[in-house]
Amino acid sequence: MEKMCKGTVVLAYSGGLDTSCILVWLKEQGYDVIAYLANIGQEEHFEAARKKAEALGAIKVFIEDLRAEFVEEFIWTSVQASAIYEDRYLLGTSVARPCIARRQVQIARQEGAQYVSHGATGKGNDQVRFELTCYALYPEVKIISPWRIPEFYNRFRGRKDLMEYAEKHGIPVPVTPKAPWSMDANLMHISYESGILENPKNHAPSDLYLMTKNPEDSPATPDMLEIEFSKGVPVKVSHLKEGTSKDTPLEIFTYLNEIGGKHGVGRIDIVENRFVGMKSRGIYETPGGTILHHAHLDIEAFTMDREVRRIKQGLGIKFSELLYNGFWYSPECEFVRHCIAKSQENVEGKVQLSVFKGQIYILGRESPKSLYNEELVSMDVQGDYDPSDASGFIKINAVSHFIPKCVTKVTRLCPPASLTFIINIRHHYKAHGGRIAQTSPFTHYFIAVTDSNTITSTYGECKEKNMT
Repeated sequence: MEKMCKGTVVLAYSGGLDTSCILVWLKEQGYDVIAYLANIGQEEHFEAARKKAEALGAIKVFIEDLRAEFVEEFIWTSVQASAIYEDRYLLGTSVARPCIARRQVQIARQEGAQYVSHGATGKGNDQVRFELTCYALYPEVKIISPWRIPEFYNRFRGRKDLMEYAEKHGIPVPVTPKAPWSMDANLMHISYESGILENPKNHAPSDLYLMTKNPEDSPATPDMLEIEFSKGVPVKVSHLKEGTSKDTPLEIFTYLNEIGGKHGVGRIDIVENRFVGMKSRGIYETPGGTILHHAHLDIEAFTMDREVRRIKQGLGIKFSELLYNGFWYSPECEFVRHCIAKSQENVEGKVQLSVFKGQIYILGRESPKSLYNEELVSMDVQGDYDPSDASGFIKINAVSHFIPKCVTKVTRLCPPASLTFIINIRHHYKAHGGRIAQTSPFTHYFIAVTDSNTITSTYGECKEKNMT
């Protein structure tokens, strides 16, 4: 006897073992399943995945090409923000999740589905990223997260259990050995974690990397590029030796991945702090993103006011945290993105760079909106800058250096009751001709003497009634 249909669920489907088992399990629970597969630049046999989902009983299958919007709406925003988590991670997985989940929610609304589901584990960040996006864009949706349902995770305690379930239900199983780590790929990067990588001491095997060459094996000659920016996003990339160029967002990013990958750019091996509270080890390849990160930092410093840039750097850190934690569609992240976009209005120009043996070398830059004044900064030309003005500038700034030290010493040396005495000394020392009369039994004295150029202070113990 078939179970009564509980409703329709849109499953974020990859075609792999986990989500294939989840698809069949959801059907067992009484749901109609719509399989949704997002193309965000990963190497995937999409039509094979479609046929597999249909064979497993999906009532519909959506394969959506999101590559262009992924670059233009998500990666470019991260480039503008100079987004980087904990100083090293360029957020390639984090930035893909709101893009994927947004389309999943759109399909759910379009098809009248009451539920969405995913295969993210109950220990990772992705469950948060997917679900916060779904709730932000479809507040009434119900989310089925199998790896947080005891009935599911107690039944499937490991890959062996999944394989046995797949064989029982006619789910095609992988015929090639599984790598001893998990991998997640998209246009921006590939991430590797789990398995043998969970021991942070273990070195990554040489055959792990799929997107970049070992820098030692990369070409013996550099590739020299020119990247043109407008409002903080790349609009054109040119190869200075070959004369070729790319000028659409998807072409630009794909080409930079190719050049960076060829030279082994963008490999990192880090331990990071997950939003859920634990530390995890991740290995990432981000070739094109790393090139753009360096180039954007250079043109931004060239064209942006110093104080604006300091504020923007703080906003970039906040944006990176929000993105990593899954808050792309939160009010605060929307506000931060708006501020960052405003800061990028004058970030325009060209950066020339060399990519070689795992490194990026900035060679030069130019911009019609540069704030760099060659004549003003020159050691050979004085121009309108008067060097003698620096004396007053230095003296004013020096005030902040000695005042805290004086206050600290006075507070340490003098009991609270003597502070009034010290203030009176400072206020009346001229009237006494420099002779200070002690009228109360204080244990320490403080005398400040000043002229037009210096301030000096003297501390000591009070041994006499009258002191000079």
